[in-house]
Amino acid sequence: MKQVLIRSMACLAIASVSTALFAQPTEKDAIAMAERGAAFIKANGKEALMKKLSAKDPDFVQGELYVDMRDIHTGIVIAHPVNPSIVGKNLTDVPDASGKVYRREIIELAAKQGKGWVDYMYKNPVSGKIEPKTTYILRVGDVVLEAGIYKK
Repeated sequence: MKQVLIRSMACLAIASVSTALFAQPTEKDAIAMAERGAAFIKANGKEALMKKLSAKDPDFVQGELYVDMRDIHTGIVIAHPVNPSIVGKNLTDVPDASGKVYRREIIELAAKQGKGWVDYMYKNPVSGKIEPKTTYILRVGDVVLEAGIYKK
């Protein structure tokens, strides 16, 4: 009986860890990650965060949830941990799969309100598919931090 109880408790512990590791990120998670990025910039500077993002630091990259950075004045991507090929590019007027020019919306929202949410279609790095995504944007000086979640 004691061994059955121990095995059951072990299975529950494994199930709890698995659920936590593979849980779908929430809007709250995206906000927290962007705010963590903002605090890091304030403490260490934007170049230090750029290095962390390029290195895929687990504080800023967790599965399909990650932070990227864009210059608010030019729209140029200055750090992207999942798609480094777009760093240094201005994709502001390139539409998503549905035709929405969402990057322009991100910049305008950041400039006017400093933070908020933008919806669009984007390739999920976990599934490899184009999926609906909502991204929390947060202005920190002359950069915009973006942390998004995929809508399932």
